[in-house]
Amino acid sequence: MPSASSIIVAAIQATPVYFDREASTAKACRLIAEAGAQGAVLAGFGETWLPGYPGFAWRPQSTPGWWDAAEAYLDQAIAIPGPETDRLCKAAREAGTDVVIGVVELDTQTQGTVYATLLFIGREGVILGRHRKLRPTAYERVAWGQGDAQGLVVHQRPYGRISGLNCWEHNMMLPGFALVAGGTQIHVGAWPGRELAAAPDAPNPQWPRQHLLSRAFAAQAACYVICAGGLLKPSDMPERYKELVNFTYTGDSAIIDPRGEIIALAPNGEETVLTARIDLRNVRAAKAVNDIAGHYARPDIFDLRLNRGAPRQAGVILASGGGDESGEPEQLQSHGADRPRPGSQTG
Repeated sequence: MPSASSIIVAAIQATPVYFDREASTAKACRLIAEAGAQGAVLAGFGETWLPGYPGFAWRPQSTPGWWDAAEAYLDQAIAIPGPETDRLCKAAREAGTDVVIGVVELDTQTQGTVYATLLFIGREGVILGRHRKLRPTAYERVAWGQGDAQGLVVHQRPYGRISGLNCWEHNMMLPGFALVAGGTQIHVGAWPGRELAAAPDAPNPQWPRQHLLSRAFAAQAACYVICAGGLLKPSDMPERYKELVNFTYTGDSAIIDPRGEIIALAPNGEETVLTARIDLRNVRAAKAVNDIAGHYARPDIFDLRLNRGAPRQAGVILASGGGDESGEPEQLQSHGADRPRPGSQTG
């Protein structure tokens, strides 16, 4: 019989409808319902699953269709909160499942920047928070802006504490330590997927890094990791963009225990909702001998400072004329600390 601390979690390995946020949202809602039907209390998707990873960014900008794809990628990004997040919140509530999903988030102020964002949604149908990828990797910097630490937090849920990072953020070490210090117990590692049969000028292979870094995180943090990988092949792209993608991502999602061992592995290249039953007693057992932010730390030697201040954007200041006799500059817009944070949605 499962114990009171025993729960089911899921890694959703599926292909989004690339460059189509509406269709991708509808598919995500169906997959969330499927995860809920299998008893999952938490389901994780891959990096920028909605509406897809920017494979075009790895091609030269002189490639036919590149600029069209870049424009379309901005056009299909989502706002947080917005209509798409409302639908996802509703799906999470109906499924009774917490969801961590990678989305392409639009900067609603400038309308010209998007972020690789992990969106955290509670089973109550509310947005718990978001985390923007701190540093896009290599040519991803062409497509995404750099994130901030506002969302680098651990979320307390009824069954445990959850966290998440995108792809090579697991290479950075310090973001992971911040989450370990927050007491993470179940972590979602969102990846674009394992690369297969890449052309010479395609992205560097994620394999074995996807599993290597996810397993290392699990062992160091003494937590479960839902390693969620995406699927991508040229034929998945709209016809006009197929020549822009010259590599394949095959998913290779996995669920990993607090000692770094893989306990469930998705079929290579196939769509699936991968589930595993986990037991948080194993987290406590692992942390009992390896709590790297607690008894296995040396705070007298090392200190991590985390700046969770709001990101700043360029302000607009114009000299007053005519109407303002003071002659002082007039600040038309204020950014940074006054920037709104994501609100809760009830779907």
